[in-house]
Amino acid sequence: MKAYGNTRNLPPRAGAMVEALRGLGYSVEAALADIVDNSIAAEATEVRVDFSWAGESSRISILDDGFGMTDGELERAMQLGAKSPLDARDPSDLGRFGMGLKTASFSHCRSLTVATIKARCEACLRWDLDALEENSENGWILFEGSKPGSEPFLNPLKEQASGTMVIWEGLDRIVTPNYTSADFSDLIDRVNAHLAMVFHRLLEGPKPRLRILLNGQAVLPWDPFMSGHPAKPWASPVAKTSTSAGPVEVQCHVLPHKDRLSQREFDEAAGPNGWTAQQGFYVYRNSRLLVAGGWLGLGQVRKWNREESHRLARIRLDITNTADAEWKIDIRKSTARPPVSLRTWLTNFAEDTRNRARRVFAYRGAPAPRLGSEPIEQAWRANHGKSGIRYQIDERHPAVGAVLETAGQYLPLVKAMLRVIEETVPVQRIWLDTAENKETPQTSFAGEPTSEVVEFLNIFFKDMVNRRRMSVEAAKRQLLITEPFQNFPELIASLPDDASFSSRK
Repeated sequence: MKAYGNTRNLPPRAGAMVEALRGLGYSVEAALADIVDNSIAAEATEVRVDFSWAGESSRISILDDGFGMTDGELERAMQLGAKSPLDARDPSDLGRFGMGLKTASFSHCRSLTVATIKARCEACLRWDLDALEENSENGWILFEGSKPGSEPFLNPLKEQASGTMVIWEGLDRIVTPNYTSADFSDLIDRVNAHLAMVFHRLLEGPKPRLRILLNGQAVLPWDPFMSGHPAKPWASPVAKTSTSAGPVEVQCHVLPHKDRLSQREFDEAAGPNGWTAQQGFYVYRNSRLLVAGGWLGLGQVRKWNREESHRLARIRLDITNTADAEWKIDIRKSTARPPVSLRTWLTNFAEDTRNRARRVFAYRGAPAPRLGSEPIEQAWRANHGKSGIRYQIDERHPAVGAVLETAGQYLPLVKAMLRVIEETVPVQRIWLDTAENKETPQTSFAGEPTSEVVEFLNIFFKDMVNRRRMSVEAAKRQLLITEPFQNFPELIASLPDDASFSSRK
């Protein structure tokens, strides 16, 4: 032992220390995810999370079928700081600080019971915060056995050959004054959404690595990247790089615009916190999600914020558990900050993804043509000049061009009208309405009845065939690449294709 000079032994007061640890800021859903991490580390294939409502006597339990612990292993697991974050860990280990079980639990309950079975041997220990506070001079008192009267709650564990059960009782940070069973039900829904997101890669596939049951119902994975969706406009190849703390993988995704999704798909893809909050990087360690969205403090000139125009951008980022210190992973596994050596590399990926997502968002989900490589004929164009951006009506758009070609003596008046429209586009109002409503204003006949769309289609179709002498086939092809009619291929296909159309009034 090194000589440090005169020393004193000054252990923290147990009750005061634990009460301070309760303020780490765990949400209930994040705390339960931390406990599921321990089950995964114990090679569990099934985790059962149960919420039992009984007012102030409500409880939450977590039961897994992992390999369990011996009495000595359980005692070390219940000890605060039993494992140093500097210690070498198994590559599959999801923990780091040796604090998660305790601090996550203490954040929400006053009684933490952990029971376990391994090799037919049972062990059960309990922290009781009230007892620690009442006996603050007696140190860190750890009780053997469950809370008096709670013994029956351990019965599901005793039916297994191995596994571990965690019980939270005295939910003083959850069941607060005026808290109701409806609030408890809402909490269950939030926990379901969070677990579905955090562990989605472990829950996915025909043979998932993990099964989570919440009050008996299977938690279904929520894939933030909408993998395999036919309307998804873009996903990058997987990029890899090596660092001193292990390999890093990145894959960028742009999700479909709302116009390309059903209402149910759109609502589901929004995620637990909504479209705007869920944009950005998704940082994984051993397939477990640590950070769900945000731009990790990156940006050009200034840090990027979450903005509506980039809400379709999501980036998968994988690190190993040897990179925790370098990435500044916090004890709650909720924040991460990339090392300086990777910031430029990640910024380039993020900037490209943000730009692509913005284009999809701005063009209302139709940036790509429907027919081969033919570009969409758009009614508006954005001109970038020294004085800024100006939005102008494109006179080459078939509908605009048809009016100009037939305007005759009224051509100057029509052009003057178009200029007035260009100069009075309510840009600021559109921006404000979009920001406040979290949704772009409706365009492209959104919400309009089919009959109205058909009426306008017929007007332009007749002009193409009768005045411009286009063939029926050519006219339909033109409409398929003309904004906003490219969104209605079925209606275009239903237009008459016989020669008699040209004689109709």
